[in-house]
Amino acid sequence: MGSWSGTRRVRDRIGAACVAVACLLVPLCVLAAWAAFGLADTGRYVRTIAPLATDPAVREAVADAVGDEVVRELETRTAGDAGVGPFVRDAIESFTRTDAFRTAWEAGNRALHDAVLHALRDDAPSAGPVTVDLAPVTAQVKQRLEADHMPYAHRIPVEHTDVPVVPAEEVAGLRQGYRLLDAAALWLPLTAVALAVTGVAAAASRRRTLTAAGLGTALGGALLALAVVAGRRLTLADLPDEVHRPAAGAVYDALTATLRTASWSLLTVGAAMALTCWLTGRPGLRRTRGPSPAPPTATPAPATPTNART
Repeated sequence: MGSWSGTRRVRDRIGAACVAVACLLVPLCVLAAWAAFGLADTGRYVRTIAPLATDPAVREAVADAVGDEVVRELETRTAGDAGVGPFVRDAIESFTRTDAFRTAWEAGNRALHDAVLHALRDDAPSAGPVTVDLAPVTAQVKQRLEADHMPYAHRIPVEHTDVPVVPAEEVAGLRQGYRLLDAAALWLPLTAVALAVTGVAAAASRRRTLTAAGLGTALGGALLALAVVAGRRLTLADLPDEVHRPAAGAVYDALTATLRTASWSLLTVGAAMALTCWLTGRPGLRRTRGPSPAPPTATPAPATPTNART
């Protein structure tokens, strides 16, 4: 009897260990899949980021970035005539509300994504930062200013608009991280599933193990949600310009919408599974059949008196 109970304890411990590791891997699986199949897909990235062209904070940030570059070059080529600066900025802000800006926004983000993805997948070491060409946006602005007969609009340069988006010292680290996530997106889910199946199969108390697996999955979803919130705060805190933080926050929220949905899904599914296993295992819900009542015994019919013969 003691040997049998000891074997059950060993099996339960093995099952609990496997299930615990599998639950810890679940948030990492979601993060790896999001990075490898979400962020690394140019078409999906552009579709995700395209609606931000109508966000006021994003439009203001783009207008400031493009306007500063255009005004700087324009003042250089017009002998320091700073009077055109406010007109140029007003024209650029007006341009960000047009359909042409939405087209240029998608083209610029596609070029940005292609440049970053090429740098991450390139085996050759990069000597400089990752840059993106804003010529499509600047060309559209120039056409708009020329149509409005803005002075010196024809002198706005559109050939030198490469803007660094990733510093040179960060390219190598990002490349290694991308490769690690790309490999983890394949092996982590397989490992988590294998550990979960092994844990449930090895455990002697499978209902209890399934309950623990549900709780662990819900906990993983909660941790993933907290990680998304913490990542947002850290990302915005590192920005030097407080004015553009709302725009960066809008971009971050758009890119991490899938992670937030996945975290709530894990939390809901895990809690539902744990609750179901717990309810079905409660002793009060099990109906035990007691001894069946004895069938009633038949009472003999009273004897009918017979008339005596006289």
